[in-house]
Amino acid sequence: MEPLEFKFDTQLLIEGHDLSEDAIHDYITEHFKGDCLLVVGDDTLIKIHFHTNEPWQVLEYGQSVGDIYDVVVENMQRQEAGLKG
Repeated sequence: MEPLEFKFDTQLLIEGHDLSEDAIHDYITEHFKGDCLLVVGDDTLIKIHFHTNEPWQVLEYGQSVGDIYDVVVENMQRQEAGLKG
């Protein structure tokens, strides 16, 4: 089994005011290494889905723009090996 380039599936919700899907998407793209980025929502609630090796960076950024919750970080490399992720 070949190692995944980005092994952590990182998902979270950000609640706040005047949130911007585009600004959050652009910031993550410009500052963090990863793939499969999805940023959807409105100006008060944003859902992020991102594959990365540094999920803590995404969580820290999310907390800087709003209140994060429903955080999920799964190790896809372990899942691919049939283990709990």
